[in-house]
Amino acid sequence: MTRLRRLSSRAALLGVMASGLLLAGCDDNEVGDVSLGLFTTKDIKIESLIDPKVPGVTCHLSNIEADLDFSDPSDMSIACRQTGPITAEMIADINTSKSGEEVYRKSKSVLLKSLKIRRILDRDSQSLLYIAYSTKETSGSFKHALSSVPLWGSDAWQAPSAQ
Repeated sequence: MTRLRRLSSRAALLGVMASGLLLAGCDDNEVGDVSLGLFTTKDIKIESLIDPKVPGVTCHLSNIEADLDFSDPSDMSIACRQTGPITAEMIADINTSKSGEEVYRKSKSVLLKSLKIRRILDRDSQSLLYIAYSTKETSGSFKHALSSVPLWGSDAWQAPSAQ
C-alpha cells in the first residue's frame, strides 16, 4: 500500500511538472509575439512589466524564445518609461546599493541560464536605471541592455541643494 501511494504521488508530481512546462510558454505579461519566419521555431516575445516597488514605471522587454530548443538566445532589449506617479516614499523603499535590486527573473534554458532585470538608483542624475542581462556568457560576452527613467517632473525629484 505504501509503495502504491509513493507511485501515485510521483505520478501526481510529474503531472504538475508537465502542466507547469506547458504553461511556461503562457505569459500574462506578453503584449507582442513576432515570428522570425515560417521555417524557424524562434519568436520575439514582448512583455510589459510594472516595477513592483515603483508602479509608476513600466518596462517593455523583448527577447527571443525558441520553442523546441534546449536554450533560448541571450539577446534582449529593454525600454522603461514613467507611466504613473513616482513618489519619494517609493524611492525610499527601494534598495539603493550600487548593485541595486532584482525586479524580474525568467529562466531561459534547462542549463541554468536566466534573464534578469535589476533596478539601480543613480542619485547624481536622479534617475532609475533598469538593466536587463543574461546570466550565462554567450560568444565571449554577457548580453545586456540598459534603460533609464528620470525622476524629473515626478514627486520623487529632489531639487539640487544650494551651496
